[in-house]
Amino acid sequence: MNRKHFLSSFLAAATVLPAFKGLAKSVESESSSFKIPPYLKQGDTIGITSPAGYVTLDEIQPSVLQMQSWGFNIKIGDSIGKRDFTYGGTDEERLNDFQKMLDDPNIKAIMCARGGYGFVRIIDKLDFSSFKKNPKWIIGFSDITVLHCHLAKNYGIASIHSKMCNSFPDDWAKAEPIQIDTILSIRNALSGAQTNYNAPANLNNRTGKAEGILVGGNLSIIETLAGSDSDLDTKGKILFIEDTGEYLYSIDRMLWNLKRSNKLKNLKGLIIGGFKVKPDDAGEEFGKTIYDIVLEKVKEYSYPIAFDFPVGHQKNNFALKCGANHVLTVNESGSTLQS
Repeated sequence: MNRKHFLSSFLAAATVLPAFKGLAKSVESESSSFKIPPYLKQGDTIGITSPAGYVTLDEIQPSVLQMQSWGFNIKIGDSIGKRDFTYGGTDEERLNDFQKMLDDPNIKAIMCARGGYGFVRIIDKLDFSSFKKNPKWIIGFSDITVLHCHLAKNYGIASIHSKMCNSFPDDWAKAEPIQIDTILSIRNALSGAQTNYNAPANLNNRTGKAEGILVGGNLSIIETLAGSDSDLDTKGKILFIEDTGEYLYSIDRMLWNLKRSNKLKNLKGLIIGGFKVKPDDAGEEFGKTIYDIVLEKVKEYSYPIAFDFPVGHQKNNFALKCGANHVLTVNESGSTLQS
């Protein structure tokens, strides 16, 4: 698919090391109910930690080199290279590393090295008292949805849903244009540039325009947080969801959970990102598409709905600022999300 369907306002990716000088910034109409961490400038430090799955130092090197080329300093966390079965170290090791990143005043943003599983095992033991006074950007997606939801629920602090260290290309010169654009979108989000993402028209879209705080992430994570201290409040917000490796019946069940818990009732808008569906088992065909499943749950509501949005476990996974004010426009030509 032509990448211009997904992206309408980005810095040209013709050069690998574009300077920050001249980077277009916008004064965003962001709600006072959410704190927006300071945007980064050249010379600021990004910490890299692995609060979920295991990752090696070699695997994160492409991301380190790329972020250094943007003018940032990088601090590697103690959890990088550690392993406890599937995790990036024991619960205590991952907890201590993330806590140090939260408390270090010299670290201006925290990049999670990868997803996997494990953040829910440490989230309730983290101390956010220092972080609340001096918020910083936290970056990641998939399992890191736990943190996005927790920050939104308890502290009203914005964060960045985006690719992580394990998604940076090994060779920038050989990377696909869409991969370059999605990585550059992280830099743009960190530096305060206006975001303007486009998705192609879809016959299942519901047209309309909405403005509100953007929240969301991985559907299965959002569902499993229901009733917990990290339960996501969606009332009056634009919700985005994505998932991967799930059966259609499982997606249906999770969306029934969102509907029955009123998470779909009072939205300003709904964005459906990538859904990599696991094929039905023979003889157990579900009989509905992802479009059928979603539209069934929201048929009595009137807010705009955008399908096939460039976010999720896929190459076209652009950085989104959870907790920031956005405008969603859906019409016959497609959908647009602007910060």
